[in-house]
Amino acid sequence: MRVTAELSLYPLAGDVEAPVWAFIEHIIASNRCSVATNSMSTQITGESADVFDSVRQALETSYEAFGRQVLVAKFIPEHHTDVEPPAAQ
Repeated sequence: MRVTAELSLYPLAGDVEAPVWAFIEHIIASNRCSVATNSMSTQITGESADVFDSVRQALETSYEAFGRQVLVAKFIPEHHTDVEPPAAQ
């Protein structure tokens, strides 16, 4: 099943931008899902297993690198953004 997750990451201490951008870049680097960002959140769309795995990996990496953070997530089944994943190179 395809899902879209809307994600907002909130670092609890220190720099805000570095952890947020690192989290987004990690999700984009997984290259299994389409990703759209704006000033309020990041939307990730793909097969549910790929979406959940990408979020889990990015969050674990972010926790290890930047410490305590809060991730707010909304999941919508059978929904997609207008952004497609990058073409394979």
